Amino acid sequence: MNILVLPLLKRKVTSSALSSRPKVIFELSRELIKKGHDVTILGSADTHIDGTQHLSVVDTDWSSMPAYENVFYAQTAGLTLLANKLKEIGDRYDVIHNHTYPEFINLLVADQIKTPIVTTIHTQPFDLLDETFHQFDSSYLISISKAHRKLFTKTNIHKIVYNGIDTDLYAFKEAKDDYLLWLGRLSKAKNDDGSYQDPKGIKWAIKLAQETGMRLKLSGNIEDMKFFKQDVEPHLNDRIQWIGPVSSELSLKKEQVVELMQNASVFLMTINWYEPFGLVMAESMSCGTPVIGFDRGSVSEIIVDGKTGFIVNPDEGIEGLKSAVEKLSTINPSDCRTHVEQNFSLPVMAQNYENVYKEVIEQHKNR
Repeated sequence: MNILVLPLLKRKVTSSALSSRPKVIFELSRELIKKGHDVTILGSADTHIDGTQHLSVVDTDWSSMPAYENVFYAQTAGLTLLANKLKEIGDRYDVIHNHTYPEFINLLVADQIKTPIVTTIHTQPFDLLDETFHQFDSSYLISISKAHRKLFTKTNIHKIVYNGIDTDLYAFKEAKDDYLLWLGRLSKAKNDDGSYQDPKGIKWAIKLAQETGMRLKLSGNIEDMKFFKQDVEPHLNDRIQWIGPVSSELSLKKEQVVELMQNASVFLMTINWYEPFGLVMAESMSCGTPVIGFDRGSVSEIIVDGKTGFIVNPDEGIEGLKSAVEKLSTINPSDCRTHVEQNFSLPVMAQNYENVYKEVIEQHKNR
């Protein structure tokens, strides 16, 4: 199968990608090549995936582009070039897999291309976005979890395909240390009262460590330094530690993240928002590390309650988290690993997408 992948993004798509969208694009492309497919990447010149053909429409991803007086103009200009290039070359391929940020841009030219476009929606929907995707109901739109799909009230979602993770990289380790682990983003978004929204729930992790006396390791990318200075830094000490540089980017190498996950007694998914998927849960369980998460978004689809971790009712708050921590000794690390291998591995994700490609190609022929 000849597949065109569209990854023009705000982050580079490379082997060192740590954020979810470029990571999924990179790993899926490599897995499709292993399955014998021809993969062409259409995006920025700094995209690097061995074994793929590469076509570029801009020099760099958004995060690395030079300073412009008007960044919005620069980004939308690149997106326009991408859509026009897609219109020019799209008919050369059997299927087009669209991951572009934002996903709907390329759908504006979909009716001018004979090749079907499969679009994975990576972001959490809101009313305006839902209405926008609804304009493309004849497209083949993919959600990344059942919880994600439920948030679309108007959009016609074609299929659900779970993300996959590299189980070789996130290798199993049975022996654990005695610390809690939290990795995530410190959002700059604020509530009406001026407090930070904390969608990833770092405040819950800190409070849990304080009330249980357990060690806690934290890391992530900081969108607003005031959030870090106000809500995180005052609580850091010899038991609650920030790992790596304090930066707007997650500066830890993949190997460092893996080591943190392998040795943690538990990974904390103390989210305050409806996570569309949450790669970190699968990555941690692949390392044999259970996950404790609030029952929001995809958490209940990824964690098997009582077997690979614990799902906590958000209404139970800190007491629910503490109760889950007390039961960690009942979790078998090998059960966590097996669950990921069977449901969230790269081969499983690639096979599921291959099935979608074949089905979509056949449906498109009959239209």
